[in-house]
Amino acid sequence: MATMTEPKLISGNANQTLAKAVARRMSMHRGMNVGLVDARVERFNDQEIFVEVYENVRGEDMFIIQPTSNPANDNLMELLIIADALRRSSAARITAVIPYFGYARQDRRTKARTPITAKLVANMIAESGIERVLTMDLHAAQIQGFFDMPVDNLYASPIFALDIMHHFKGALQDVMVVSPDVGGVARARELAKRIGAPLAIVDKRREKPGEIAEMTVIGNVSGKKCIIVDDICDTAGTLCKAAEVLMEHGATEVHSYITHGVLSGPAVERITNSVMKSLVITDSIEASEAVKSCPNIRIVPTAPMFAQAILNIWNGTSVSSLFEHETLAPIYEGMYSA
Repeated sequence: MATMTEPKLISGNANQTLAKAVARRMSMHRGMNVGLVDARVERFNDQEIFVEVYENVRGEDMFIIQPTSNPANDNLMELLIIADALRRSSAARITAVIPYFGYARQDRRTKARTPITAKLVANMIAESGIERVLTMDLHAAQIQGFFDMPVDNLYASPIFALDIMHHFKGALQDVMVVSPDVGGVARARELAKRIGAPLAIVDKRREKPGEIAEMTVIGNVSGKKCIIVDDICDTAGTLCKAAEVLMEHGATEVHSYITHGVLSGPAVERITNSVMKSLVITDSIEASEAVKSCPNIRIVPTAPMFAQAILNIWNGTSVSSLFEHETLAPIYEGMYSA
């Protein structure tokens, strides 16, 4: 069997921008060109997906970069078919790099006769020949247990902490981290601990999905620059309403840090017209032109973290080291300099 010399990257169509950025960062780290494996991922007239890999991948350590974002079904099928093509081409190991794990919100049965689709997707990924998964901010941590393979779940909070410490320099004593619901308290507490800020919670009561009956604020936000932190922003209804409630309770500014900017339907329009001063998202999902042109949406890169995580997996070294400020700050050096 051929010896594995360098990690090889391949990408579907879901987020080519991120895949190329990861390749550029890895090229910097390796001191040599790391490009995307030459392949075509196309559709027949009936929308069947076809994959052809043009390079030899026999005995190679392959990393497929493919978030399963909108259109979720197409991007998931691309991931599975690419994995099958690599497995049948005798790749030594296949790792799926899924920055945004679609179907993660269907992680349990909330009522009778409903599926646990996150588990179904995990089974499909395992059957396709993928042997390891690298993802970021899973909606529910227990999804890692749906896989009978190693799952490395990266966190955006260390990147957000760097960004907050840079943009709120000199005013960190006025910052308060806010969880938009009780379920997200652990995530918000983690960020608050990193930047040394207090924590508040917005408690929401839903009458039915997509509608919010009432919101109450737990904690004193008067005179504070509030930072709402969450993993997913879809239609932005809850987020914009939470920002209004915080301003009504005396907050001086409201900013939001969300890992995955799904931003479907009226989301961008709502954010543009919101009392929120800024929404910061990562590039885990390819940003639409509307998102890129929105004046109060800012995108922070995840490519430096993913590139280092891929190299650590390839080298057999610690991925959890990327959770620490001391390890992550040098990777983002120059981006958040004084």
